[in-house]
Amino acid sequence: MPIIQSNGIQMNYEERGSGDPLILIMGITAPGAVWEAHADLWSQNYRCILVDNRGIGLTDKPEGDYDSAMMADDYAGLMDALGIESARVVGVSMGSIIAQQLCLRHPQKVTSAVLMCPWARCDRYAKSIFEHMKACFAHLSPAQFMEWIQLLIFTKPVWDNDESHGGLLEGRQGFANGPSPQPLHGLEGQAAACINHDVYDQLGKISQPCLVIGGKNDIFTPIWMGQEVAAAIPNCDTYFYDDAGHAFHFEKLDDFNPRVLDWLQAH
Repeated sequence: MPIIQSNGIQMNYEERGSGDPLILIMGITAPGAVWEAHADLWSQNYRCILVDNRGIGLTDKPEGDYDSAMMADDYAGLMDALGIESARVVGVSMGSIIAQQLCLRHPQKVTSAVLMCPWARCDRYAKSIFEHMKACFAHLSPAQFMEWIQLLIFTKPVWDNDESHGGLLEGRQGFANGPSPQPLHGLEGQAAACINHDVYDQLGKISQPCLVIGGKNDIFTPIWMGQEVAAAIPNCDTYFYDDAGHAFHFEKLDDFNPRVLDWLQAH
């Protein structure tokens, strides 16, 4: 598990595969290892770099609010430290707002970007979800907190299927017993970045090819958010899955992995 210095913090990352670099940016509460199910395929074609964001995993967790620009600068510094001039980028949820800022603040570093369940700005509903997330994290047990997250991100077919429901139960216990639990201040810092992200008026400056992809039944970051991002970026493709929510990339894994790989290879 290599550690590099970037933007005043130590960042933990892992690599899979070889070839052109592919930076994978995870969402709130999740370490970079959550990309494993996707990197298993993508690493056959790319040098996948799985990173623990500021505030989680083995990366530093400074106290205070984070913001999406700061976190994009973290990644720019990581790329510099690894000698990567330009890379394809895939970001999910909070990772998608970091990817937007990478495109805007460091355009020469981004070849193309996949923005999964993104938003350009939060409405009152979204802000309330992130505020409630902080309260739940502070007052629930880790397993209860993860159950609440699962209720937000997975749709009915996952809960109805015995095998996938068993995976949800395992996920709760894994979150509760993980080796590097996220501290409350790390979650609070990440939540602040999510709440305060507002680049809607700047998205027209993004010149890199982008793909906005999500689930039509997402109640965490509803489809209008992704549609707003896609409409504002000049060179943007879209795909939204039927019968899938915020965790569409797991709910539709067998389609999602090759679909994104095909898009990346074309861009």
